[in-house]
Amino acid sequence: MTEHAIPKDAIITVAGTVGVGKSTLTKELAKKLDFKTSLEKVVNNPYLDAFYKDFKRWSFHLQIFFLAERFKEQKYIYESGGGFVQDRSIYEDTGIFAQMHAEKGTMSKVDYKTYTSLFEAMVMTPYFPHPDVLIYLEGDLDAILARIQQRGREMELQADQSYWEEMYERYQNWIGGFNACPVVRINIEEYDLFDNPSSLDSIIEKISKTIERSS
Repeated sequence: MTEHAIPKDAIITVAGTVGVGKSTLTKELAKKLDFKTSLEKVVNNPYLDAFYKDFKRWSFHLQIFFLAERFKEQKYIYESGGGFVQDRSIYEDTGIFAQMHAEKGTMSKVDYKTYTSLFEAMVMTPYFPHPDVLIYLEGDLDAILARIQQRGREMELQADQSYWEEMYERYQNWIGGFNACPVVRINIEEYDLFDNPSSLDSIIEKISKTIERSS
């Protein structure tokens, strides 16, 4: 067992809307627990730039790419014996992004059915390695939008603000019905990893208690 009674083979997934600080928390939490990281591969995504310019043309391609990459990563984490902190979950792809495009008409009904069928075949099985806990990062919308601006990724800055507002609302609705694994909800105002690194301790304590209760 690691400090705070978190098992050494635990799989911890960090979820939340774009700009909420998933990658930063993933890295710092892994460092503190002496875990490995599983980071979202944005740079190597061949569809992301085109997607932000034309949602309808590229939404299906993007979601299939993400699904394949996340499934391969989940398989690797499991075969490596766990001990990972993971940036973003496979569940968000279908529960938020693909569903949003289907409802808005930027993904065809046929493509959405194909996507969800593939997701269910991959994930909704008893042998798929679900995380031991999902950390859900949440915060004020204005603060999150400011972080997106500060980060300055051109492909994100090109998206209309209404896209981020809708994404924010969809995340709130999604987490309310999420039950694939235990959840720890953390407000981004509750910690400061740059000026107060010890604020990470309270997050670790919440993770530990959640895993203990579910074991």
